[in-house]
Amino acid sequence: MTPAIRAAEAAKLSFRVLEYVHDPAAESYGLEAAEALGLEPREVFKTLVVQTDAGKLAVGVVPACTQLDLKAMASALGVKRVALADPQLAERTTGYVVGGISPLGQRKALPTVVDQSAAALGTVYVSAGRRGLEIALAPSDLVRLSRATVAAIAR
Repeated sequence: MTPAIRAAEAAKLSFRVLEYVHDPAAESYGLEAAEALGLEPREVFKTLVVQTDAGKLAVGVVPACTQLDLKAMASALGVKRVALADPQLAERTTGYVVGGISPLGQRKALPTVVDQSAAALGTVYVSAGRRGLEIALAPSDLVRLSRATVAAIAR
């Protein structure tokens, strides 16, 4: 049981956990999850930790088949610039390993922005807190539980 699953249970959300065998050679964790689980890549969202120009961390959640638009992310956070955070800093702060970082149940809750494309889907899939484990839930539940804002941050 991961902190992400515990957070979903504590919030009494309707969700499912899906597991697959993670391939250590996979280059894209999100696309690997989509392929292994037979899902559309636009439904599987990856969690990316960014660092603002002021040194603060935040989380962007975008479809696996897209990239995080750093300018749009900065705008959504109300800062001038963001860059992808150092992986070790992201792991220490969230409590998860890269490739298994979940927007839910993080060690330290970070400001989170979910790409607006999630709103058009009935179900989204995000990491459940480790590589090879996804949690399926309603986009509105993802936004509510992660206390996220919604903006166009994918390209």
